Amino acid sequence: MAPIRLKRPLPLVPALCLLLCLTLVAGVVFAAGGLLAHSYRPLAGKTPVDLADTYGGDVLLIVNTASKCGFTPQFEGLEALHARYRERGFAVLGFPSGDFKEQEFEDEAQIQEFCTLTYGVRFPMFQKVHVVGDQATPLYRELATAAGEAPKWNFHKYLVGRDGRLIASYGSRTTPDDPALVATIERALAAPRPASAAD
Repeated sequence: MAPIRLKRPLPLVPALCLLLCLTLVAGVVFAAGGLLAHSYRPLAGKTPVDLADTYGGDVLLIVNTASKCGFTPQFEGLEALHARYRERGFAVLGFPSGDFKEQEFEDEAQIQEFCTLTYGVRFPMFQKVHVVGDQATPLYRELATAAGEAPKWNFHKYLVGRDGRLIASYGSRTTPDDPALVATIERALAAPRPASAAD
């Protein structure tokens, strides 16, 4: 009996299998680190903090801060939000920036002193960075891409879920106690922690 010969060989099958495998691997890598696959120094500190290792599995509100801005009093509300939900796996992460009208001190020690003494900030604050333009730090480039918008001013807020993916983006005028923001945080906190983060 003659062997069966296909009129149309299927050369795409191996390629499709490879593509599927790469997609699955990329998905696992993204889920493991997501937007948090970066390291930054604590404000006025020296040793970089790996965001994925430290905050993976948490719900995060990432905010570009400034000490000399009309929105600077939001520090108080951000600290209250951080304290309220910290035990449930939530953190506010502050990134000082002078990108808008240079409304941030140059010296990181001065920034730290101002935030601590004036507003009692205890949530994690990181090194001074650029959040817009060609010099934007990788975290903020990725947040802007995911959200479809870069910060337009100080105290823009990006909410990141337990899976390391962006949930929502809020402009500077959205206050930390905004009911819609708080409700979204609470929904995000209700999500189970990823298995890799729970280990």
